[in-house]
Amino acid sequence: MLGWTIHADYPDVQNYVLIAAPHTSNWDFPLGILAAKAINLKIYWLGKHTIFRWPFGWFFRVLGGIPVHRDQALNVIQQMADLFAHSEQLILALAPEGTRTRTDYWRTGFYHIAWTANVPIAMGYLDYGQKQVGLGGTFYPGDDVEAVFSQIRQFYKDRRGKYPENASLIQVRKK
Repeated sequence: MLGWTIHADYPDVQNYVLIAAPHTSNWDFPLGILAAKAINLKIYWLGKHTIFRWPFGWFFRVLGGIPVHRDQALNVIQQMADLFAHSEQLILALAPEGTRTRTDYWRTGFYHIAWTANVPIAMGYLDYGQKQVGLGGTFYPGDDVEAVFSQIRQFYKDRRGKYPENASLIQVRKK
């Protein structure tokens, strides 16, 4: 539909973290939700708590949204790992860029959640250049975050967001 094609290599597990990248446009969210529905994936995602207020909060929850208070130390990583431990099927979709504008790094929460929960990471994409939505490249994260990011960079190297100039560098933040 809408001229897009879907390519999905489904993980052979029921629980995983799904990277959603590149994230360069407001259109990524509705297209991603439509694509998930088209391939019958029930995804959950984390969002800033303020979008879950009235009048649209119910709508975002129906779409799988889980509100997060980013200004509070709530150990979201452990909470998500606990949620995985108690779920028969959970696909947690996260946009590691954390924003639609260019940054010099990706956030590492997806990695830490997958590592702590002992679930694999699958890579999902919206390639506006090819007009393709995809899922694949599933792997279990090792303890070397740089190696994980190298593998992710390789997977996404030819994927283009709606606004390629807004694509963030796929690297860990320099401390």
